[in-house]
Amino acid sequence: MATSPPADEATKGIGSDDYALSRVPRDKRFGFGSMLLQWLAQSGSISQFTLGATIGVGMTFGQAFLAFTLGAVTLEVVIFAIGLAGMREGLATPLLTRWVGFGRNGSALVSFVIAVSLVGWFGVQNTIFGDSVSSLVGGPSWMWCVIAGLAVTALVIFGFKYMAVFAKIVTPLFFALVAWSVISTLTKHSFMDLVHSPAPAHHISLAVAATAIAGGFMTGAIVAPEMTRFNRKGSHVFLQSASSMILSEYIVGMTGVLLGHLVKSNQVSDIVLSTSGAVGVIVVLMSTAKVNDWNLYGSSLGVVNFFQVVFGKRLHRGAVTIVLGLAGTLLSAVGIMTHFTDFLSLLGVAIPPIGGIIVAEYWIVRRMRKPLDETREAQILPATSPTWVPMSLVIWIAAFCVGKFYDGGIPALNSLITAFVLYAALGLLGWIKPYGTSTLEASPDLAVADNNTPVGAA
Repeated sequence: MATSPPADEATKGIGSDDYALSRVPRDKRFGFGSMLLQWLAQSGSISQFTLGATIGVGMTFGQAFLAFTLGAVTLEVVIFAIGLAGMREGLATPLLTRWVGFGRNGSALVSFVIAVSLVGWFGVQNTIFGDSVSSLVGGPSWMWCVIAGLAVTALVIFGFKYMAVFAKIVTPLFFALVAWSVISTLTKHSFMDLVHSPAPAHHISLAVAATAIAGGFMTGAIVAPEMTRFNRKGSHVFLQSASSMILSEYIVGMTGVLLGHLVKSNQVSDIVLSTSGAVGVIVVLMSTAKVNDWNLYGSSLGVVNFFQVVFGKRLHRGAVTIVLGLAGTLLSAVGIMTHFTDFLSLLGVAIPPIGGIIVAEYWIVRRMRKPLDETREAQILPATSPTWVPMSLVIWIAAFCVGKFYDGGIPALNSLITAFVLYAALGLLGWIKPYGTSTLEASPDLAVADNNTPVGAA
């Protein structure tokens, strides 16, 4: 059986390749504490306070609590189902989809959509950072965009290990600084009055609020394996992701609701960033970096898989990170990225069906999973993968149309559930049939040879 060499040995380059095209070895995975801080770091962002305030101005505290509960439960189910698969296999989403639902060529399409979406949001978040710091302490927005973009890029070049170290430092500090600002503000007012106060502005429906909560982070849920492949146990995936949901939705989000009721607006960033001067800059920088580093990291993994499949070239993840980081930084500095938010939102509807197909194939249909089962203990990649799974692409398109054009419910959830139900039903009926076999050669370039033999049921 052909195997792929460890990514860090197969290629040499700047930074860490971080097992971009191989399983993460069990002895290279991280303990509960390090992984927990990585998860919690994703909960701490100024934008989450703003989201809470946006919902708070249109809902009572009780209604907002229900909306955040619905969003948190939805996200946790998706994260655990997909993240557990990533942990068991030690594979990131782009590579996992070769054997889970999409086949080799389909995984290239998945990688392209994920890579473009994540690097796009990296640029958008970087623009938000530049504008926020410029208004807070002065200086041109483009300068702060360059500083933040280069700093995050430098961190991501060296991979998960250094991102974990960064999380250990900044996560406790970020929440301590923000708690100081928020608590000092809320203690000047009656907590119960804020809880029982009516919605300050036009009413927001539960469906709209839940869409904003669950849909806004659905892409992050689909690429959860990028993080969970470094986990050691499935129980850790659940406990860490659940802790992140509790902190993000119930503590940060609901605090944003209270701030929205207090100022009767979603413009609460000045309160959250009321620590002035250099300290305020540090707060927003850490917030942006610990959310945005995963955008850039996930995009780099997608690009590596895309180029290997489409062009047969093994790119070093660190080098890819430099190119993507510089491009995203440049585009954000010149103000172009904000014009692509509609396009990125469109991609956001296209990504949830990927998760539905992964969950249905890996946990229910299991038609393509056998090669992963056979090679898991040896910690190597299967020698072959399906080339195409045409029905998966049909389901992907159908689910996207449901999410895009059906007005009821939560679009991201609608598309995910549609993909899950269609794939599970058609798969159990035997209508999901992989075609072609791609052979993974044990060479630095991981060259692939195709033939047209159908892949049997696994």
